[in-house]
Amino acid sequence: MTTLSAIQITIFVSFSPLKRSFYQKEKMAFRNNTPILGLLSLPFPLLLFLVTTTPQHAIISAVIAATTTTTTTSTDNSGVHFDVIKKIVPDIPSFREAPEFRNGDTCNQDRIHISMTLDSNYLRGTMAAVLSILQHSACPENVEFHFLWSRFEPQVFFSIKSTFPYLKFKIYRFEANRVRGKISKSIRQALDQPLNYARIYLSDILPGYVKRVIYLDSDIVVVDDIAKLWEVDLEGKVLAAPEYCHANFTEYFTDLFWNDPVLSKTFEGRKPCYFNTGVMVMDVDQWREGKYTQKVEEWMAVQKQKRIYHLGSLPPFLLVLAGELKSVDHRWNQHGLGGDNLEGKCRSLHPGPISLLHWSGKGKPWLRLDSRKPCTVDHLWAPYDLYRPNIHHFEE
Repeated sequence: MTTLSAIQITIFVSFSPLKRSFYQKEKMAFRNNTPILGLLSLPFPLLLFLVTTTPQHAIISAVIAATTTTTTTSTDNSGVHFDVIKKIVPDIPSFREAPEFRNGDTCNQDRIHISMTLDSNYLRGTMAAVLSILQHSACPENVEFHFLWSRFEPQVFFSIKSTFPYLKFKIYRFEANRVRGKISKSIRQALDQPLNYARIYLSDILPGYVKRVIYLDSDIVVVDDIAKLWEVDLEGKVLAAPEYCHANFTEYFTDLFWNDPVLSKTFEGRKPCYFNTGVMVMDVDQWREGKYTQKVEEWMAVQKQKRIYHLGSLPPFLLVLAGELKSVDHRWNQHGLGGDNLEGKCRSLHPGPISLLHWSGKGKPWLRLDSRKPCTVDHLWAPYDLYRPNIHHFEE
């Protein structure tokens, strides 16, 4: 018979891995709020972290759960019973510990807030992106990361803490059900994942002290000081991003859209240009006050009724903000290095200076390198790869 034992322990968490205090045991309950802070290490077979918060602090509720066909029951000094089992460590990529990066003498205390999604399938890309940002930053200790995930993956959390022990970061739960009924099928399955839409809800998820945030995809590396992008003057706009006015803007929408007498007037009075939502600077308060989340959702609802575009979360951004954002130098998004959305064929770099490389498209550099069929540009990503082959082992 399979047995399940679960104990909830409420812990106030310190960022320092050496300062962990255990305050009280509470009733068994499963909570699912955010954010998650710091690192927790307990001598139990499997830990599931469930989080609740107050204005003053964050609380992690650790639920110790184990399922097995044979168990050994132990009792600690407090009389708590738990089961010890042998369990295979999940198949999560293993990473080398990154070097510690310190601020220069001229740094102030101003935070730079960066948000990224967090998924085990793209974890290798996320690690490389974080390393590149810290390595090229003049004030790396000022950078605070805000990760969004749609499902709890404890080994992903442990990977970040062990790879970047000094990293300032928080993790937030994005409720996939919020968009699941609003997503329309696109030309590539990866674009239909709920987490791909999390960027729309940043103003609802991030804490109130985050007034501005840089949103970055996980398939990027930064080769310049991220503070230069952070300090861009929004000039009253809600969003800043590189624009590409030479691109054929009409191709992002269907003939049904352009032939509709009402929809085709959407961009009247604007000079719309394509922009990539994988690199954006957002005024969080203005996004919230302007109800831009609802505006994007309204276009997603139209797409459910009429097929007005082919891609995932990008077109509704274009419908709301194309021609209405602050344009940033192209150097901050050398995009398309992953090729097209169908085949992911190799592409060359665009001419001009580069501050950020972006493997948007189907081809991802870590996959092409592993297959030993890399594109030339993938070798620019390789120096930031912290991956090391995973060794399966047993824990007791």
